[in-house]
Amino acid sequence: MPDTWFTFVAITVAKSAILLGVLLGIVAYTVWLERKVVGHIQNRWGPTRVGPFGLLQPLADGVKLLLKEDIGLSGVDRPLYILAPILALGLALTSISVIPIGESFTVRGVPVQMQIADVNIALLVLLGVTSIGVYGIALAGWSSNSKYSLLGALRACAQMVSYELSLGLSLVGVLILTGSLSLRAIVNHQGEWPWQWNIIAGGQAVAFFIYLAAAFAETNRIPFDLPEGETELVAGYHTEYSSMKFAMFFMAEYTNMVTVACVATTVFLGGWHGPVFGPAPLQAVLPLFWFLLKVLFFLFLYIWVRGTLPRFRYDQLMAFGWKVLLPLAIANVLITSFVVAVGT
Repeated sequence: MPDTWFTFVAITVAKSAILLGVLLGIVAYTVWLERKVVGHIQNRWGPTRVGPFGLLQPLADGVKLLLKEDIGLSGVDRPLYILAPILALGLALTSISVIPIGESFTVRGVPVQMQIADVNIALLVLLGVTSIGVYGIALAGWSSNSKYSLLGALRACAQMVSYELSLGLSLVGVLILTGSLSLRAIVNHQGEWPWQWNIIAGGQAVAFFIYLAAAFAETNRIPFDLPEGETELVAGYHTEYSSMKFAMFFMAEYTNMVTVACVATTVFLGGWHGPVFGPAPLQAVLPLFWFLLKVLFFLFLYIWVRGTLPRFRYDQLMAFGWKVLLPLAIANVLITSFVVAVGT
C-alpha cells in the first residue's frame, strides 16, 4: 500500500509538471503563431529576427517582460493590485487540470489517466473555476485607481456574465445526450469518425456555434474585445500593469484560449478519438496527436477571426448575447430534450 501511494503521488506530480510545461509552451508559441498568421493576413512577415523563422521570439518576449521595470503606482490598493494577476493566471492554469487528453494506462499496477484529476463532475468544476476568473479582472480594474481600468473591468464583468449563460446552456444538450458531467464519459460516448461526434451524431451543430461565439466573448477576443478596446480604454483593465504582472494577465488570456479549445474538442469533436492505425507505438501516440490537432484548429480559428473581423460596438455585443445566442441556446436545449425523450 505505501508503495502504491508513493507511485500515485509521484505520477500525479510528474503529470502536473509535464502539463504545466507543455501548456506554457503552447501559450508561448500561440503568441508566435498569432503574430505570424496575422502578419501574413496583413501582407507582412511577422517575427523573423530571433531564431530561425522567429521561433525564439517568445523566449525574447518573456525575458523582456521579466526584466522590465515594475512601475510602482502610489494610488493603487496594493494587496488587491498584486492579487489580481495571480488570481487570473492561477485559475486559468487550474481549469485545464480536469480535461482528459487521451486513454488511460497503468504504471506498476497504478491506473494513470491522461489528465491531472478525473472528476465525475468535471464539466461543472470547469465552468465554476473559469467563471471565478472574472474576479481577477474586477479586482485589477478597481484596485488600479484608474478610470480606464475600471471601465474595462466593468465591461469585462458584464460581458462575461452575459455570455456565460449562453456558453453553459450550449453544453446542456451534450449532457442530455450522454447523461454525465464527466468529460471522459462524454468523450467515450463519441466514436472515432467525424459522423460519430456530438456535433453531427448528436445534432449539436447549433450548440457548437453558440459555444464558439460565447467562447470568443468569454476570452475577450476580437470581435468581442471591448474590455481592452485600445481606441477607447488604452488597454482596459491592465492599463496600469507592467513587467511580470502584465505578463501574467497576458498568459492567463492565452491559457483560457487553450482551455476553451480543449473543451470544444472534448465535448463536440470527439476528444482524442480519430483514426488509429499502424504498429502499437503509433497507435499509442495517435490519440494524443488527434487531440492536439483539433485544439490547434481552434487556436488557428481564433487568430484567423482576429485578423479578419472588426470589433463590435458595445450595444451590439450585448444585444447579440441576450437577443440571439441566449434564445438559440434555450431552443437547442428544448429541442434536444424533446428528441431524447421521444427516442427513449
